[in-house]
This record gives sequence, structure tokens and C-alpha cells, in this order.
Amino acid sequence: MSIRLSSGKEIPIEMHKARMVQKISLIPVDERLKAIGEAGYNTFLLKTKDIFLDMLTDSGVNAMSDNQFAAMIKTDDAYAGSMTFYEFADAVEDVLGYKHVMNTHQGRAAEHLLAKVFIKSGDVVPTNYHFTTTRAHIELAGAQVLEIYYDEALKTESTNPFKGCIDPQKLKNVIEKYSKDKVAFVRLEATTNLIGGQPFSMKNMKEIRQICSENGLMLVLDGSLICENAYLISQREKGYENKTVAEIVKEMCGIVDLFYMSGRKNTSVRGGCIATNNKELFDKIRPWLPVYEGFYTYGGMSMREVGAMAVGVREMVDPSVAGCAVEQIKYFVNRLAETGIPVVTPPGGLACHLDAMKFLPHIPQSQYPAGALAAALYIASGIRSMERGTISVDRDKEGKEIMADIELTRIALPRRVYTVSHMEYAIDRINWLYKHRDLVKGLKFVFEPPVLRFFDGRLEAVANWGKDVTEAFKKEIGNC
Repeated sequence: MSIRLSSGKEIPIEMHKARMVQKISLIPVDERLKAIGEAGYNTFLLKTKDIFLDMLTDSGVNAMSDNQFAAMIKTDDAYAGSMTFYEFADAVEDVLGYKHVMNTHQGRAAEHLLAKVFIKSGDVVPTNYHFTTTRAHIELAGAQVLEIYYDEALKTESTNPFKGCIDPQKLKNVIEKYSKDKVAFVRLEATTNLIGGQPFSMKNMKEIRQICSENGLMLVLDGSLICENAYLISQREKGYENKTVAEIVKEMCGIVDLFYMSGRKNTSVRGGCIATNNKELFDKIRPWLPVYEGFYTYGGMSMREVGAMAVGVREMVDPSVAGCAVEQIKYFVNRLAETGIPVVTPPGGLACHLDAMKFLPHIPQSQYPAGALAAALYIASGIRSMERGTISVDRDKEGKEIMADIELTRIALPRRVYTVSHMEYAIDRINWLYKHRDLVKGLKFVFEPPVLRFFDGRLEAVANWGKDVTEAFKKEIGNC
């Protein structure tokens, strides 16, 4: 939550206390330069021993609660028919309102099953914005992703509170152009990862539901960050200011036909699930679960993680959990904006996002400014962030580069992991880097995988600019 100090300043306050800690270290800048070079200027390939603050992602790296750890100890660790699964199913029904649920080992496994069952070659999937693995599964099934957001969604500096909405008119146009028989399903992502963790409104969700119902289309919700979206609805949407996160989450789930999520985010557990109240839909997916994931009552997860996830589902709608990252992100974004750093506004529900094309306007998009900024930030701070720009978009079938709509460097805030002092350190180093941004040049690939290249691709710095950033840092701050 956020509290107001006597000075009038607002800061995020942690509604938990640390009972176990993990040591981190800050290696000298010379060693950071060596580490990023060995990683091919790809922050995914850095080793954690070389990282100070790991803000690569909020997936699978959140702090679990004491009750979640306790649940792991008392798990019914059976291959089939585990009572721990039924505890998880009860939590899903109580919190999300779904009677039918299956586990998957993570969110992209759920995407794979949905693509396998519901998508055929030549189909289209309209969405508020794609996610990298979602797009890959849809395209591998022979279909096309259609992003039908409002134009405001791509404006990094904005006051629009719901940039994650689908444009209803664009959805109607898609149905008219392709026919409803070619629309596999309509997908809403809460929140939209690649455009700054931006939420959609309940009003928009209901509008899209109406269009889907009129045309017999299935509405699917990627609820990986549903609680952040719900928390932001409670803060920003008229008529929901007095509703709880739990009430909003259940209302959202009741609007869609099928729900899936990566539990690595909201529930802070490595796993995922698919849920619905439509038994016909559920029964279409169920036969494929043992083929790709595991038996029905574990679905590719360890039972210990299923037990922790059952607790996480109940805890994730607590405002102090749902709002933990949101309030930290708001503080982080507002502090950077105050100092003139180009950052995505309004603050979203996933991370602080730097606008790399405004931060590094001298780097052409073909030289991957968001990736260069992520690498430069690591050199200047030891902070691992993530490129969310053109590197995160695979080439087309002819091998041509597809330029991203926007170039963002994502600095994620894992839940209940970092403190205000860590954010203040990050703010200081980002400001230092901004003052020396002319030293940063572009990147070029030296090894490029054919799909999801951002995970394992290797690049090198144009004109060896990493050395220039390092020398400037040592001269002004020292080898620290």
C-alpha cells in the first residue's frame, strides 16, 4: 500500500516483514563489463552471481508467504488423486468462481494447449496486445495475432488510465473482414505486458463480452496479472472505488468463457492453470493434458507447488499483496518522471518501463535501442532489466526484421522482494546513465535463434561502447 508522510510525500510501504533473507552482491564495474560481454549483451544470459538487483522479470521470482511455505511441507505428494489438488480446486472456485480447473507447468503450457485445441490454420486471434510466447504458439498453429488496441496504447507518455483496452470498433471490423468462423477466440491480457503493464477497464471488458456474445465467439482471459488489473480498476474506474480486489477479480472472471494464468506472477509459485465453468470447453482440453503436461491432478507441477499455489490464489486478492508491486511501480515511475527520464505513464501493474527510443534517440531501431539500454543499465548499476522491443519480436517468414511498435526497457518489481532504498539506488543510476546516454551505441546479432530469440540470442556492442560507459563510470563514481 501507499502511505502519506507528514511532509505530504507518498511512499510505498511494505505490509510484511522479512523473516528470511538472501544475500546479494554488487561486483565492480570492470567485472560487470566482462560479464555482459560474456553474456552476449543479453541480460537473460547473465549469471545471478554477477547481478545486484535482479529486475529482469516478476515471473517465478516473487517472495512466497510463510503460509505458502507451510503448505509445501504438508502437501499430499501423490502422483494421482492428491488431496492437495482438490484444495487448489476449492481455492480457484472460491476466489475465481470456476468449477473446472487443471494445472499446467506454467503459463506458456496453457497457451500451448489452447492453441492445440482451439486454433486451426488460417484463423485469427484478436487481442489487446500480444505476449511473446502467446504469439509464438498462435503462429506455430498457423494463425495470426491481430492487435486491436486504441491508438493511445502506444503513446508512452499519457494520462489515459486504461491503455490496455480493446477497441470495440476494431473488433467489429475484424469480425466483418475475416468472418466469425475464422476468429478462434478473442483474448484479453491483464495487464498488457509489452506496452507497459497497462490495464483494461471493466467497462471495456463488458463491451467486448457483448460483441463476443452477439457473434458466438469465445472470450479468453490471460489472468497472469489479474490482481494488478483489478487493483488499478479499484483506483481508477468510476463505480469500483468501493469494491474490493476480490470482488473485482471474481466479476472479471465471470465475464469470460475461459481463463488461464501463469501462477509465477500473482500466486508467486512456479506453475499455471486453465479454468472455466464451461464443461464442454474443459472436456476438449482435458485429454491433451496428460500428453503434454502430466496427470490431471498435477498437470506438470510438483504437488508442493500446487499446495503453495492454492494458498497463493487466496492471498493474491489481499490488497496488500495485489497492490504491493503496483504501489512500488508508481513510486518508481513518478520519481523518474520528476527527473525528466522518459518513462511509460501512467504507471502500470508489472514494471517500470523506460522509453528507449526517447532515452537513446541517436540509436536506430535496427540496432536495438531497448536491448542496448538494458545492457548499459547493467554496466552502470548491476541491475538486470529486460529488453521489450524489436529483439523481442522474431523475424518474419522471409527473414526480414519486424520493428516493434515501441522500444521499452522493462525494470520489473518482483512482489515483496525489493525496498524503497533499492528503488532509490536504481533511480540514481538511471539518472547517471541518462546524463551519459551519448556514450551508448547500438547492438548487432552474432547468434540469432529462429524463434523467441530474445531468450538465447547473442549480440555485440557497436564500436565497443561498453568500454566507454565503464571508463566514464569509473572516472566519476569509481570501480564499484
